[in-house]
Amino acid sequence: MKKICILFFFLMLNALGVYADGHCLLNDSIPKAARPDTDTVARKQSLSVGVSMGSDAQFFGRTGPQKYPFFNTDVIYNAKSGFFVYGSLYKVFTSNPIIDETDIGAGYLYRVTPRLTGNVSYTRFIFNRNALIIKSASSNDINFNNSYDFKIFKAGVVMDYLFGESSDFFITLNASKYFETSWSIFSDNDYLSFNPGIQFIVGTQNFVQKYGVNHPGRFDHDSDQNPYIQPPLFPQYAGYNSEFKLLNYSIKIPIAYNQPHYTFEFAYKYSLPFNVEGILKNHRESFYNLTFYYLFY
Repeated sequence: MKKICILFFFLMLNALGVYADGHCLLNDSIPKAARPDTDTVARKQSLSVGVSMGSDAQFFGRTGPQKYPFFNTDVIYNAKSGFFVYGSLYKVFTSNPIIDETDIGAGYLYRVTPRLTGNVSYTRFIFNRNALIIKSASSNDINFNNSYDFKIFKAGVVMDYLFGESSDFFITLNASKYFETSWSIFSDNDYLSFNPGIQFIVGTQNFVQKYGVNHPGRFDHDSDQNPYIQPPLFPQYAGYNSEFKLLNYSIKIPIAYNQPHYTFEFAYKYSLPFNVEGILKNHRESFYNLTFYYLFY
């Protein structure tokens, strides 16, 4: 029973690019207490529903001009063959639209060797025209995700090509170590799991420049009294954003309470941005996320 729950979280992680830090608004809120078992993926099918809340929305190491706490709900279907489809709805608490973003996607989970696993997926982002989140310049994502289990830790390489109003390419390198308690908490079937990890994101950031064009007047500014003064859109920013550079470094510490059919997780992440261009000033930040998922199988 426990292996089935672990399998589900691995699928969630890969299908939505959680640790890639970018596919969706809840990229840091899905439990990462997971270890791959693609043999089981080929034999089992499941349906999961989840809700998440986060302190701020982050997209490939970048945040908006102010904090955007969010709420998310999603549904994922995993077929016996390894194919999966999913849909998500997002609400940013400080924005006007009832629904800021709708995501739909599909992909395939595969196993190369018992230790080398991965998936390929496509996601379509549909935004409300009044949505203020930083990712709103990107409407499509092709994701290629591979991880290798060294037993001591698990390492991963994730590649993303995003296109829409702007085009960007990202490579995310990550390492994590999953472990769980051998003792129960409230019943014979429950347990705690931990999966601390680190990640580096390198890539372009054309989506920042496009966000600046689409949302004039909503940029960070050094003045605390008037944080939304419109700075000049210097032409050199566009060239700077097209360069392939280190964008972000982060560490994450998730703690999850698990039952055979559901998981409740709290996660803390400390994020340090690099090579932030002049229009949208990002600073080191702590992120907090609460997530609940229920699995039907």
